[in-house]
Amino acid sequence: MRRLALATLLAATALGGAAHADILFVLNSMDPGIQVVDAATRQEVRRIPALREPHHLALSPARDVLLIADSGANEIIFVDPSTGEVRKRERVANPYNLEFSPNGKMLVVTGLRRDQVDLYDWDGQGLTLRTRLRPGDMPSHIAFRPDNRVVYVTLQGSRAIAAIDTEERRILWHMEVGREPAGIIWHNGKLLIGIMGSDHVAVVDPEGRRVERIIRVGRGAHALFPSPGGGPIYVTSRVDSRITALDPETLDVMRIYDVPGGPDCISFDREGRIWTTLRWNRQLALVDPATGAVTTSPVGRSPHGVLFQSRTVEAAARPPAR
Repeated sequence: MRRLALATLLAATALGGAAHADILFVLNSMDPGIQVVDAATRQEVRRIPALREPHHLALSPARDVLLIADSGANEIIFVDPSTGEVRKRERVANPYNLEFSPNGKMLVVTGLRRDQVDLYDWDGQGLTLRTRLRPGDMPSHIAFRPDNRVVYVTLQGSRAIAAIDTEERRILWHMEVGREPAGIIWHNGKLLIGIMGSDHVAVVDPEGRRVERIIRVGRGAHALFPSPGGGPIYVTSRVDSRITALDPETLDVMRIYDVPGGPDCISFDREGRIWTTLRWNRQLALVDPATGAVTTSPVGRSPHGVLFQSRTVEAAARPPAR
């Protein structure tokens, strides 16, 4: 029935020229299961079986494959991002989080439970493990330097971040940044890190290896998401159940959105609206950043990763293949 519903949805959008079939991938880390949801109706149109604990996902550089990490099952699921069809499953040790390098040639995978960071080559189709490193306790989130040469990993159990040389495949240095560092992004030559065991974002100078500034955003400061087109940087705070918008130039707080339920991961739609998983409430929320309006819909237990995927469907303009 779910396949029929999705097929009906996609077929309907093809009527009358170009249209959009917008779907969301929601990773329920405690069901387990991956829901494909129609963004317009909030109804589930497909369920992708997962063995245990899917947490994070990454869209390939060519945007033609969605990689979903199932940490407890020791596998990465390769999915068609336009339909939710599973293409293959590949054995990978404890994949918790994953991030492609800016040049699209490398995938870094963190193993939170096994205290490992794996560096894979990516050829557009599959993965080849090159190096396994053990930088510290509970490696979590990932950020690349724009030149691809260095990747930074937060270590939740070590109160630190680690810098890894991707060419020499070795750990360069460690730096303490605060209790339970989680999300991390590169921004204008600095590293912005959500300090989950506290209430702030740490602004780190990676060259001088020092915390330059602390930005208070709320307890359980978790992950950071730059909005499309150079707009605000949004920070989720799971304990205080809020999303904070930071000015991308000054990093000053622009606005705070109260989003009950423990907002965790974020994805943006074509209109710049915020889709966020509510970790504690088994819900998916849609936040309008202009008005602050929040609407919710039910999903599975402990929803974590989320991806909004817009699929433009064009009416056939040429004869069918023979």
